[in-house]
Amino acid sequence: MKNITILGSTGSVGTQALEVIRENPAVFKVSVLSALKNSTLLIQQALEFKPDVVVICDEDKYTEVKNALSSLNIKVLAGEQALSEVATHPLSDVVLTALMGSVGLKPTIAAIRAGKNIALANKETLVVAGEYITELAREHQVKILPVDSEHSAIFQCLVGEEQNEIEKIYLTASGGPFLNKNRDFLSTVKKEQALKHPNWVMGAKITIDSASLMNKGLEVIEAKWLFNLDVDQIDVIVHPQSIIHSLVQFTDGSMKAQMGVPDMKLPIQYALNYPDRLKNNFKRFNFLDYPNFSFQKADAETFRNLGLAFDSLRKGGNMPCILNAANEVVVEAFLTDKIGFLQMSDVIAKCMEDIKFIEKPELNDYLETDKHSRILAGELVTKKIF
Repeated sequence: MKNITILGSTGSVGTQALEVIRENPAVFKVSVLSALKNSTLLIQQALEFKPDVVVICDEDKYTEVKNALSSLNIKVLAGEQALSEVATHPLSDVVLTALMGSVGLKPTIAAIRAGKNIALANKETLVVAGEYITELAREHQVKILPVDSEHSAIFQCLVGEEQNEIEKIYLTASGGPFLNKNRDFLSTVKKEQALKHPNWVMGAKITIDSASLMNKGLEVIEAKWLFNLDVDQIDVIVHPQSIIHSLVQFTDGSMKAQMGVPDMKLPIQYALNYPDRLKNNFKRFNFLDYPNFSFQKADAETFRNLGLAFDSLRKGGNMPCILNAANEVVVEAFLTDKIGFLQMSDVIAKCMEDIKFIEKPELNDYLETDKHSRILAGELVTKKIF
């Protein structure tokens, strides 16, 4: 029996993780559940799975959650700082970090220091402080098990290949809802269009990131740290069918790919129960449903965010942290109709130009960079300086 902590249990990854746990009650037990604001769903989850602890980050909803669970032996905590406390739960074997954004950084650090294996769905943790996190994981002999479908695919392709050198990895991208559209079209798109992903059901923020290709850019940065790669060893290829989730090319020229129908429950289940695979009833892939696979070059000129992500990785230091913080601000601005689709990239680029570059940041440098980048991005949005 594996005890699981889920940070971000009411989001897309968190709810799908609970589906996996629900189907495998003899394999998994929930130790901790947490939510940022969705107290109603958090209460429902706690009543079903009966964890030891729940956290509601919105302190105004603490009393509601506390009263609803008063008949059960469940400890209720409130506030964002409580996430780091519960990430070290003594009985937990795996901490699934399914929080959205850089809020996942501190709890992940706390869990690693406590020796907990990390099932990582919060890509921003490695984007913001990849070098720091990977060094910390090595120091504490903690496994970081990727949950993103693309990184899970690479991870699965590398099982048994530990002694073999990687020549290149290819992260596949669906292309999102605006595949093959030009910048004139993108200049007029609205959030309702951007939120209609053709293949995946995800939260609003990651869906907008997918539409702008920032999500793929963040995955490029994450892949560098997960698999100890140079930037030139990472490429992005558009594969609209989303069946090949990513590929590894080895130094002899041979390639491995991991395939399957688009379903986040598969990489979630693999990470939670690694190294063993669990039998399930997920939909199986049928070749006859997909007689043709297609591939094309990712357009980093039209979708400028992808190019900015590569630029930030080449620059290194705190530059990916600047990119990520500014992106979180502009995505929220786009979702609230304060900024246009293409203007998101303009604000991010301006922040990358103006925020102080630190070549070898410490943890506090990352935190300060994140804060200042958000402030500047917010000011640029408010003043309409793009």
